[in-house]
Amino acid sequence: MQNISPARSLNSDSIVTAAKQILAEETALFTGQRPRSQEIFDAPSSGFFNQVPQYWMRDWPMPFPVVISKATGSEVWDVDGNHAIDFCLGDSGAMFGHGPQPILNALAGASTLGLTTMLPSKDLTAVGQLLRATFGMSMWQVTATASDANRFAFRVARAVTGRKKILVFDGCYHGAADEALVDLVDGQTVARNGLLGQAVNLAETTVCIPFNDVPALEAALKEGDIACVVAEPVMTNCGMILPLPGFHKTLRELTRSHGTLLHIDETHTISTGYGGYTKVHGLEPDIFVVGKPVGGGIPVAVWGMTDDVASGFDAVRAANTGTGHSGIGTTLSGSALQLACLKACLEEVMTPEAHNTMNRLADAVETGFSAAIKRHELPWHVGRVGARLEIVFSPHPLLNASEAHEAANPTIQKALHTAFLNLGYLVTPFHNMVLVAPTTSEENVAGLVASFEKILDRMTKAA
Repeated sequence: MQNISPARSLNSDSIVTAAKQILAEETALFTGQRPRSQEIFDAPSSGFFNQVPQYWMRDWPMPFPVVISKATGSEVWDVDGNHAIDFCLGDSGAMFGHGPQPILNALAGASTLGLTTMLPSKDLTAVGQLLRATFGMSMWQVTATASDANRFAFRVARAVTGRKKILVFDGCYHGAADEALVDLVDGQTVARNGLLGQAVNLAETTVCIPFNDVPALEAALKEGDIACVVAEPVMTNCGMILPLPGFHKTLRELTRSHGTLLHIDETHTISTGYGGYTKVHGLEPDIFVVGKPVGGGIPVAVWGMTDDVASGFDAVRAANTGTGHSGIGTTLSGSALQLACLKACLEEVMTPEAHNTMNRLADAVETGFSAAIKRHELPWHVGRVGARLEIVFSPHPLLNASEAHEAANPTIQKALHTAFLNLGYLVTPFHNMVLVAPTTSEENVAGLVASFEKILDRMTKAA
């Protein structure tokens, strides 16, 4: 559901000007409160490139990253003693809170299993049955990340169908899988701007079309060379883009009629409810992927397939007489540690009750944010998929990536993000996504909404 504000009377340039002033003030406040974090990045002696374990950690809106000293439930503390309520939650990696006790218990218990042996552990059958019951697919495999799960699923789709190309939607994100790292530019599929070290022309492997565009989908599938369509049920990486009514039904009908597999990636949209958007809305994918939160925060993802795809996979493998590596699988995937944490998460953490709590609290965030936007006469709205919400700088729901890019405003995004953090609330960078965990409290939600009101007061009064 999306609540749309009326047209505002304020000039957009004045809002951006006010946001620039707020950002400057909040950046100075942020820096003053975090001398120890700043010292780490001013004196590069960590041994890490850019002083971080992954260089994109420097892409947050703050002048330097916060160095975290502790995280539990929906709370984080940094090395300078600052405390924040976490509505980022590792961009879904800690969707059910940091360090759920069942996961900590599983980690301790797994230490007696050898952690990884290249062989299945005693949790094999229980985890397989839990995956079937939770997500509905027949056959499952375990990987370290959703990037790997998507890579391997793409390979299987091409092997089973005998087709070469993957269809993606413009603005998508499916991890580090090469085929999905593309944009649609002037009607052409091109490698994403900024992609490093790309050696293959991705237009040879991928077709990129706008989300919600049925004619473009029909035209692409008619070519007969698409192995699978990969889609998030709701696009979440370039702004929140919901499907038009009937889009998923049409997507399923068209893929079936053209012999193309449907691959649904629920790594973010698992926030919808128990079993993800697929179960809640009755989608019928051939391949299903979920990563990040499925193991409670440890590096694990899963991908499932229907009996038909599994049979095709078996047939391809039986016909392959080579002894080389199939390109599917990594040594640390399917480990005892991963199975133990999957079991704990699916049994005790990722439960219907947890999702009900998350959605109930997300209702309050949506109501509060929408009311604040309306009171300040801003042409924004709140996009939502279950417990995942986003402040969208557009008066109407976004239709595709082109509209999302047009609506984006980095200055306002950075100002909101930094101001939220200085008020004690950590939200996701880049598009100000808010994720509500079962460990989030009503008090946390009320404080977040009040902080949003306070920031908008400053922004609109200055404008």
